[in-house]
Amino acid sequence: MPLRTVAEINEKIDRGQVTVWTVAELKQRVGEWGIRRCAETVDVVTTGTYEPMEASAAVLNIGQTDPPLKIRQAWLDGVPAYAGFGAADLMIGASQPTEAEDQERGGGHVIEALVDGRAVALRAVGYQTDCYPRASLETTLTRETVNQFYLYNPRNLYQNFIVGVNGGERTLYTYLGPLLPQLGNAVYASPGALAPLMNDPDLTWVGIGTRIFLGGGEGYIAWEGTQHFPLQKRLENRTPVGPAATVALIGDARSMGRPWVRGCYFKHYGPSLMLGVGVPFPVVDETVIAACAVRDEEVVAPVMDFAIPRRVRPSFGLVTYAQLKSGRITVDGRPVRTAPLASLHLSLKVAETLRDWIAAGRFRLTEPVAALPRDRTFLAQDVVG
Repeated sequence: MPLRTVAEINEKIDRGQVTVWTVAELKQRVGEWGIRRCAETVDVVTTGTYEPMEASAAVLNIGQTDPPLKIRQAWLDGVPAYAGFGAADLMIGASQPTEAEDQERGGGHVIEALVDGRAVALRAVGYQTDCYPRASLETTLTRETVNQFYLYNPRNLYQNFIVGVNGGERTLYTYLGPLLPQLGNAVYASPGALAPLMNDPDLTWVGIGTRIFLGGGEGYIAWEGTQHFPLQKRLENRTPVGPAATVALIGDARSMGRPWVRGCYFKHYGPSLMLGVGVPFPVVDETVIAACAVRDEEVVAPVMDFAIPRRVRPSFGLVTYAQLKSGRITVDGRPVRTAPLASLHLSLKVAETLRDWIAAGRFRLTEPVAALPRDRTFLAQDVVG
């Protein structure tokens, strides 16, 4: 039975009468109060994560020079940017490495510099035409000297992910960081029961148009994410047993800032972007609370052996996030130390910051204009060699 609508929640936000809990607070209180009392009390539950999101990018429009320039190739602080969709438009990916040798730097660091208000060097080569006669350009840019500067991230907020281990004889350098040989460590990427989409397993309350916390500013869910796989196998509580749903996100980068947008680098793998993302859930009925009450003991991830260099790797089975967060799991009969790739502390801070914004009346909720698809399969390139 409906308890309240999003419009009614927004009215309470405007009047300063809204009750907001983080998902961590909800998980604690539901054990004491029960689902019904929590649902009758709280209006919004906030979730958050802070983790590497390499499938992120920034879009810039630099404006036109005199004489005009149609950019064919461009570099921002030595990192190649893509210029294939407009004379003065650029996109730089977080995982694009610099062309300079021996520099552990890439697109994520350029995005961080621009978000911070620092100047970055632009070098561009033009495609000369009668209407765009200029051949090249060298200048500096800041977030204040470009027309548009926004993030468009084609794949963020994995609903769940994997645990990486290494059963081989040498250290492996992966997108999870270094994996030590002979099962020397295990690295997990998701914050588990804190993860935003883990608390909405069937994508019931989030969709296209949902307003979110993105990098310290406001953003929106723009579309399904790449590699969106809602048909992943699920437990009885509907949480997935591996990588599942993803979303594409968009937001004005000028409103973002530290510590929520940080460039990072994985040794012998490449650059990425540490990004804080928070999603609010309107408590329209008891089912919202029931889903958000899921605990780390009730969600699992597969342990995968990266020593086998194939798309489908051997699995050592499933472990719960409670086991992962304890600091040690058992793999193939052996105790293995664990470490999170996501910052659990900053994931909680994202949810707390979003909670405080809503309570202060500076962030209102939106209803999705369309649902995210729930029937996508996962396609791969099955080629030989």
